[in-house]
Amino acid sequence: MTDAISVIQREHNGIWRVLDTAEALAREYRESGTRPDRALFAAIFDYIELYADRVHHPKEDDYLFRLLRARAPESAGVLDELEAQHEAGPALVTDARVALERYAADPAGEGEAFREVLERYLAFQRDHLRLEEKEVIPLARKVFTEADWREINRAFADNDDPLFGERQQDAFRDLHQTIVNYAPAPIGLGLTRETPQGPEAERFTPSAAPAEEALLSVSGLETYYGRIQALRGVDIEVPRGQIVALVGANGAGKTTLLRTISGLQPATKGTVHFHGRDITRMTGERRVAGGIAQVPEGRQVFGPMSVEDNLILGAYTRGRSAAVTRDLEHMYELFPILQEKRHQAAGTLSGGQQQMLAIGRAMMTRPQLMLLDEPSMGLAPLLVGEIFRIVERLREEGITVLLVEQNASGALAIADRGYVIETGTITLSGTGSELLADEEVKRAYLGM
Repeated sequence: MTDAISVIQREHNGIWRVLDTAEALAREYRESGTRPDRALFAAIFDYIELYADRVHHPKEDDYLFRLLRARAPESAGVLDELEAQHEAGPALVTDARVALERYAADPAGEGEAFREVLERYLAFQRDHLRLEEKEVIPLARKVFTEADWREINRAFADNDDPLFGERQQDAFRDLHQTIVNYAPAPIGLGLTRETPQGPEAERFTPSAAPAEEALLSVSGLETYYGRIQALRGVDIEVPRGQIVALVGANGAGKTTLLRTISGLQPATKGTVHFHGRDITRMTGERRVAGGIAQVPEGRQVFGPMSVEDNLILGAYTRGRSAAVTRDLEHMYELFPILQEKRHQAAGTLSGGQQQMLAIGRAMMTRPQLMLLDEPSMGLAPLLVGEIFRIVERLREEGITVLLVEQNASGALAIADRGYVIETGTITLSGTGSELLADEEVKRAYLGM
């Protein structure tokens, strides 16, 4: 069942990222003295107006606020204020659009006016989101009955609804993708509009066997760094076709577990089974050839080499062939920014671009299992969401993912299953949604 509050919070996170992006762009234009990218700001305003004002807010008014008025009459004042803000929002976006056109025509004369209008609108939206998150969501969790939750969750899960359904969501994902692609690095990917955009990419088909209960099974795994024990009897399973998140604090053993699975760190005790076959003593090279790829923490691209050479190196164990050439073209379809910069030294890319290169390089091995180590680390907020979208795309492409992340909320939100590791020991496991709702996880990893 869809958790409506989780949906609202995810939508809030998306709106926060877009607001932060608009503010960062305005600051960059002010400091550089360049004209604003009208198309980029138009996409930002479209996203805010169409998504926040036409989809997000009506869902809240029709379901969350209505039910809250019935269960908590004392909330009427706050809800009246929020609904009035919902009504006022579109006019403020219109004001920002008009100011943008004036700014684009006269950067020297209208720049300050545009920034004032934009800052006023951003402050308005931020105050609105904070009020909802501080007052409304906690109260809903407190007073709603099971029947209330069934009604609101059913409404939020209705993918056929003409206003809230999948077709509308696809349109907003496209708008968000436009913002991510064309916002300058490091805010976004910095794609230029001249970059050829290929047709909808064909599904990348890794060499895959029929579905089975667990693609990867780790049992009683232990390893040491000298005399220090880093893993203590770790047991996890990664079902085929799923995203499994591993969350925990720094030094908990997350990276060590990935290194032991990929063969970079020797196991002292326990077993690692892949496709039901014991690979505990197998070399790392053979594990890569067998279908396991790791994207290390910090990307670790080959900086002096070109983007294209980095991608081709990912297929080193496959040799050069027509299939490798096709896969290279597929990477460019998935990541147009890499095609645009294919002859550029990888070390000159932004952090988000390097992360895409590292994922693309791993995909060139045609993996069945991808081990992702802290893919969102050090990225701008807008790009964090984009990286998690890419991880979901890997699952759609048929690749099983074991995802290590300190960003527990983001990782668990997209994960089918999750594990919590502390000092080398698995302490909690469950579905991603179960762990997100777990009070201990909230307190320790989500700051709630």
